[in-house]
Amino acid sequence: MSLVDEIKLSFRQGSVLNRLIFINIGIFIALGLLFVVLRLFTPGTTLVALKFQFHDSVLKYLMVPSLPGELLFRPWTMITYMFTHFNLWHILFNMLVLFWFGRIFLQYLSGKQLLSTYLLGGLAGALLYVLFFNLFPGLKEYLGGSMLGASASIMAIVIAISFYVPDYTIYMLFIGPVRLKYVALAFIVIDILMIASDNAGGNIAHLGGALYGFAFITLFKKGRDIGNWVNIFLDKVITLFRPHPKLNVAYRKSTRHVADEDYNRNKVEQQKEIDRILDKIAQGGYESLTKKEKETLFKMSDHRK
Repeated sequence: MSLVDEIKLSFRQGSVLNRLIFINIGIFIALGLLFVVLRLFTPGTTLVALKFQFHDSVLKYLMVPSLPGELLFRPWTMITYMFTHFNLWHILFNMLVLFWFGRIFLQYLSGKQLLSTYLLGGLAGALLYVLFFNLFPGLKEYLGGSMLGASASIMAIVIAISFYVPDYTIYMLFIGPVRLKYVALAFIVIDILMIASDNAGGNIAHLGGALYGFAFITLFKKGRDIGNWVNIFLDKVITLFRPHPKLNVAYRKSTRHVADEDYNRNKVEQQKEIDRILDKIAQGGYESLTKKEKETLFKMSDHRK
């Protein structure tokens, strides 16, 4: 199996957390390679000028703008920005935090809830970013700027799991054991204080993600999952664009006499069960099947015929 095949298999069979990390890294590598090509075929241009050129020709269409007029013509950036990085240390830090806290999240909540928290936390961060930069006079000088990165989405995950299991303890380098509630509090305080910094937009977005994470887990504890609609929508989109694979199954009649009508009815029911299991694999991977479903798939699939 080639490296590309292994990556594809890992993406298909991996958890939602692995897929989110793969997507972020994949986009980062693609942008990096594109910049290298631009560098090679643009002589006589300084690196700084080349970065501005790359921003205006490529990154601008992936980053969320602070101006509502620009956002109106690039609404997709509300999604793309949360998967876009162009700095090695930025993506490295974000993916490490996503991996650490995502694993804790999946110990208590589902992969679909992780995905909806990531997406809706990112949207909340983008909305608060645009809102702040257009309401507060002290931030007017930053208007016309734009933002990228998964930080707001990750912040939503961090805050959600920190308020769900506040006494869960992690071990931090040079500090030792720390409860999640204190980690979350530190993140929030730092982001509030850093609004006065050059990266005000990013810190405001972090707070937007934090607000969603807190709202999600607060309502979830009361029995309401406010992010469930995202997964329902995505499931419908996947079903719409992904044709149902048909499995060749050999059916045998019993030695007893079985009427043609009963035989055909059994075939239809068996095929429905196969389609249901295949849909479940498409949405959650093979590991999402129960033991009984795996046995059913094995028994009904006879590739030797």
